[in-house]
Amino acid sequence: MPDARGRLAVALDASDRATIVSLARLIAPEAGLAKIGLEAFVSHGPDLVREVAALGLDVFLDLKLHDIPNTVAGAAAAAARTGASIVNVHAAGGSDMMRAARDAARTAAAEAGRAAPRVIAVTVLTSLDAAAVTSVGLSGTPREAALRLAVLAREAGLDGAVCSAEEAAAIRAACGPGFLLVVPGIRPAGSAAGDQRRIATPASAIRDGADVLVVGRPITGSPDPAGAARAVVTEIAGALAGS
Repeated sequence: MPDARGRLAVALDASDRATIVSLARLIAPEAGLAKIGLEAFVSHGPDLVREVAALGLDVFLDLKLHDIPNTVAGAAAAAARTGASIVNVHAAGGSDMMRAARDAARTAAAEAGRAAPRVIAVTVLTSLDAAAVTSVGLSGTPREAALRLAVLAREAGLDGAVCSAEEAAAIRAACGPGFLLVVPGIRPAGSAAGDQRRIATPASAIRDGADVLVVGRPITGSPDPAGAARAVVTEIAGALAGS
């Protein structure tokens, strides 16, 4: 597993390219990964992934692909060609879609002479609470729904899943130690929850089995993003030392 620095993915959720690249430069010495999501990618496309990766950061390309298998396969192949280290899809797209994404990403990376990205599946968004999960038609609690979807992703041959810290321990137990768990909704003590509902501190998420923590506004909105990232990595290191 990566060291504490390699377990932090900083969410560069913005639309202004200069802002995104400036933040990436600031956090590159402190964090192992940068998350580029829909806002940034729709604004600037694959070249932004390459520019951020050139700063020494692995890139988690957070597009949450969800469509018919053929369409997702094409998008996953294109994502792999950017050099992203992690690409995600929605587990709710089903086994065939997930397998198509995995196979297309691996093939495209090999053809481009790149390492294949890890393809992981989003389970239940951390912005959804129990009432919202029921309203969108998922049965059971958020934990039960996330566990079902994570197991489906593992059975489809994906490399891991995105889940909240509340589901991490159960998914780890069901899917084993080699299954990558990426956990958003991380809020250091004293940070505002924002639009997240199922949140955790960095230390508690690591103790519950998370591999990579996604932290956005508590770092990117700080007057000192590098210092804020360093503090999160210190907390991760302490949790790893105590585990």
